[in-house]
Amino acid sequence: MPSSAGSNTTATTTISTVGPPSRRNTELALLAFAVILPCFAYANVGLALNGEMPSGMLGYGLGLGLLGGVGHLVVRKFAKYADPLLLPLATLLNGLGLVMIWRLDQSERLARLAKAQGFTFQPSAPNQLMFSALGIALFVAVVIFLKDHRILQRYTYISMVVALVLLVAPVFFPGKFGAKIWIVIPGLGSIQPGEFAKIILAIFFAGYLMVKRDALALASRRFMGLYLPRGRDLGPIVAVWALSLVILVFETDLGSSLLFFGMFVVMLYVATERTSWIVFGLLMSAGGAAVVGSVEPHVKVRVMAWLHPFAVYDNPRPSWATTEQIAQALFAFGSGGVFGTGWGQGASDLIQFAANSDFIFASYGEELGLAGAMAILLIYGLIVERGVRTALAARDPFGKLLATGLSAAFGIQVFVVAGGVMGLIPLTGMTMPFLAAGGSSVIANWALLAILIKISDTARRPAPAPAPSPDAEMTQVVRP
Repeated sequence: MPSSAGSNTTATTTISTVGPPSRRNTELALLAFAVILPCFAYANVGLALNGEMPSGMLGYGLGLGLLGGVGHLVVRKFAKYADPLLLPLATLLNGLGLVMIWRLDQSERLARLAKAQGFTFQPSAPNQLMFSALGIALFVAVVIFLKDHRILQRYTYISMVVALVLLVAPVFFPGKFGAKIWIVIPGLGSIQPGEFAKIILAIFFAGYLMVKRDALALASRRFMGLYLPRGRDLGPIVAVWALSLVILVFETDLGSSLLFFGMFVVMLYVATERTSWIVFGLLMSAGGAAVVGSVEPHVKVRVMAWLHPFAVYDNPRPSWATTEQIAQALFAFGSGGVFGTGWGQGASDLIQFAANSDFIFASYGEELGLAGAMAILLIYGLIVERGVRTALAARDPFGKLLATGLSAAFGIQVFVVAGGVMGLIPLTGMTMPFLAAGGSSVIANWALLAILIKISDTARRPAPAPAPSPDAEMTQVVRP
C-alpha cells in the first residue's frame, strides 16, 4: 500500500526459532502397535491350546493398553522431547512376556509335576501383571519427580553406600537354587536387590568417573600399542574387581558379578577413552572367574554343566549333573527350527518351572524359532542403541556416563542371560528384562528406562533462546 506524503512506514520483522519436534505422536503410534501385537499373540495361544479365543483377551488388551497409555501421557506431559522408541519397545517386550508366562501357566505337565512334588501349581501371569503395574507406577514417579537427572550427581557417595548394602544383604538370608541373591520377606515373598543395585551403582560410577576421569586418562608408558595406566590409578578398577569376586564367592552369583564389573569397565573406557582399560578389565575378569570357578563348588558345577550339558543322560551319571534344564533348553532351540512350532504348540515346559523365568528365552526359541528369537534380540538391541544415542546427545558429562552405564548394564544382562540359556557362557541366575517372570526385574528395569527417558528429554530439548538484544528487531523505513 503506498504511503501518504510526509509520513514514514515502519516494517518490523521478528526472527523466531522453531525447536525440534517432540515425536510424541510417533511414540503413540508405535505404542498402539506394541499393544496390538501381544494381543494377537495372546489370541494365537488360546486358539492353539483350546481352539477358541481366550476369555480374558479383552481384559488383557485393555490392561496392557492402559499401562502403556498412562506411561505415554506422563512422558508427553513431563518429558515431551524424550526418545520416542524406548517406551513402545519396553511395552512390547513386557506384553510378549505376559503372553508367554500365561501360556506356560496352562501347562498340564507343570501342574502334574507340582502335584507330584507335593504343592499346588500357582499361575504366574496375574502376579507378573501386578508387578508390571508397579513398574509403570515407579516409571511414572521417576518421570514426574526427577526434574533433572543431574540432581542424582549430588548423591554419588550415598548411592555407593546404598548399593553396597543391597549387595551384601542377601548374604544374611537363606539361599535359593544354590545362590544367595534374594532377600526373603516372610508372607510377602522375596526381593532380588541386585536388580536395583545396578541402577544405583551406575549413578555412583557416573559421579565418580566424572570427577576422576582426567587422572584415570593419564598414561605412564606405552606397551604393545596400548597406553598403560599409572599404578596409582589402578585402585578403582581393582576395588570393583574385588567386589565382583566377593559377590561371586559369598553369594555364588556369577551373573551379578559379570554385570557390575562389565558395566564399570565400559563406563571407565567411555570416561577415559583408553583401550587399555578394556584389556585390563577382560584379563582381570577372566582370571578371577577362572580361579573362583575352580574352587567354589556351586560355580564349578555351573561351569561343568556348561561344558557338558548332556552329561545328565550318561550312565552312570556324574555327581555334579543334577538337572537336565540346560539340555532341555538346547533341545527347545533345536526343535524350534527357523520359524518355530507356533504359539502354544511347543514343549518348553519340559524345562520345568524355570521355563517362565531363567529359561524363558528358550521357550521363545522353540515356539517362535530362530526368526522370533532374533527379533526379540533385535528389540533389546534397539533399546541399547537408543540408550547409547542418548548418551551421545547428552550435553553434560554426568548424563553421558549415566546413560552409557544404564545402557551397558541392560545390554550385559541380556547377553549374560541369553548366552547362558544358549550355551555360550555358564548359566547365571539372572532373568531376561521385561520378559521373564519376576517382580524385582520388571520393576527395576522400568525405573532404568525412566531415567534414560529423562536424560534423553534433556538432551533433545532445544536450548533456551538467548536474551533479546537491541538489534533483535530489524526496522526498515520506507520513504516516498
